[in-house]
Amino acid sequence: MLKGRNAVVTGSTSGIGLGIARSLAAQGCGIMLNGFGDGIEELRAGLEKEFGVTVLYNGADLSKADECVALVEDAQKRLGSVDILVNNAGIQHVDPVQNFPAARWDAVIAINLSSAFHTIRAALPAMQAKNWGRLINVASVHGQVASINKSAYVAAKHGIVGLTKVVALENAETGITCNAICPGWVLTPLVQKQIDARAEAQGLSVADAGRDLLSEKQPSKRFTTPEQLGELAVFLCSDAAGNMTGTNLTMDGGWTAQ
Repeated sequence: MLKGRNAVVTGSTSGIGLGIARSLAAQGCGIMLNGFGDGIEELRAGLEKEFGVTVLYNGADLSKADECVALVEDAQKRLGSVDILVNNAGIQHVDPVQNFPAARWDAVIAINLSSAFHTIRAALPAMQAKNWGRLINVASVHGQVASINKSAYVAAKHGIVGLTKVVALENAETGITCNAICPGWVLTPLVQKQIDARAEAQGLSVADAGRDLLSEKQPSKRFTTPEQLGELAVFLCSDAAGNMTGTNLTMDGGWTAQ
């Protein structure tokens, strides 16, 4: 369905971003990976072989505006276009507001919110020239509701939802759409760290800590999977979603229905 299209997916070397990159590649889309960790070259080569598409990697530090722009420009040069931009990269820090380190606030806002502005700003002119583009921002249920001790994350995700709406309205008469995906609990490395911390703090097994985490917020008591979010992203890139823009698509096991 997406043969001939190319995508940049930030934070795509693991978790949600990798799930989205895999789903787009399975539809014939060229991919620019971004992120950090071990075994990135093996991952890149493996995806390229599995799906028969071009898969590249750029390790841009998304806390820096110039590197966000350079990521998009590199993809435009090496892939030939950026037709789809998925802003997924994110970090977390948990503390009450009075104890929240200012440096951690700045880092969370930079990577979870400002990077999306910088990449969208860089990608839009070429999309506007072609009159086609798909901008997908991975927000969170925390773009709609709040949780204690997550001031920076909640602020950033609310900001992503607002940015999504503005970009959608500014391009409403074009072939460019901008939507947000709002997952609840997804078992990613970021969430696993929270589960491990809960297990240690409360003297629980990791499995019990995971069940407790789900029980507090997510009525389905099941984690959403990166693969499910990947298929949702594919739908947003399809012609069927051509008139869907400015929306927040929630996949949260009933979290925000309560």
